[in-house]
Amino acid sequence: MSTATLAAFAAQDSAPARVPATTLPEETFAVPPPEAGRVYLVSHEPMVPLGARAIQLPILMYHYVRTPPSIRVDRLGYRLSVSPAVFQSQMDWLFTHGYHPVNFNQVRAYFAGTSPLPSRPVVITLDDGYQDLYTTALPILQTHHFTAVAYIVSGFINQPGYATSDEVVQLDRAGIEIGSHTVSHPDLAHVSFASAMFQVVESKRVLEGMLGHPVLDFAYPSGRYDAETIQAVEKAGYDTAVTTSGYPQLHTSQNRYTWSRVRVTGGEQLPDFIIGLGPSMNTVNTTRLSLESTPFSLQQQT
Repeated sequence: MSTATLAAFAAQDSAPARVPATTLPEETFAVPPPEAGRVYLVSHEPMVPLGARAIQLPILMYHYVRTPPSIRVDRLGYRLSVSPAVFQSQMDWLFTHGYHPVNFNQVRAYFAGTSPLPSRPVVITLDDGYQDLYTTALPILQTHHFTAVAYIVSGFINQPGYATSDEVVQLDRAGIEIGSHTVSHPDLAHVSFASAMFQVVESKRVLEGMLGHPVLDFAYPSGRYDAETIQAVEKAGYDTAVTTSGYPQLHTSQNRYTWSRVRVTGGEQLPDFIIGLGPSMNTVNTTRLSLESTPFSLQQQT
């Protein structure tokens, strides 16, 4: 998008904010009954890649990987912080129990029908682009050669407590997929459409200029979105967007702008972490998924 177009979005930023819709509920998917005379196979092995298949794919959501502050002093900071030791234990558990972290490029390939996913796939996401993403989380992920997705707030890069531009580039080169988390982390459901467009377009432009390749994945700040927010994200050229809602964990290409995530919070015990992963089967393959109940008709990209 041209500089003139971006300026136009910014110029409209003072327009009255639209009245946002209530945060949209996650989709409820209806699985039709089996067809008479048809044989259905259930397998826990990687599936033949079919873009219309639903996959059981937990997407984990982290923020800080640091020693949590006192809950009495900073309750929010405490909840958003997972200690390095706990993060390491969670990654160790995933490794020893046969989980395979994947990124959204791999998920795209699965839905496009060009590559299967491994058994027990899981996506590890880290929001905001704090400096401990580079200094602490990355080395722990590398102990098991895990990939992850980092959602970066472009306007916070090089600010105190956040990753530098060089560190973001190094994360990308280390195999961490970089996604956008807007320019300044506003609630996109409570700003004008022009402002939302500026946030999603400008952050994409900055990150792509830094990395030298497309940035296709987006995370809604605070998980807030409405129909116009989704429209802005799709129009800006993103291919996926994630929320902060924990369920459902069944994902398809058609609902890729509202994929849910599981929060991993400070003080969480390992049994809680395990429960958050949901069922261990990696695909739902008894029938093709009926998407008639989905509130948006989004064209699948191949």
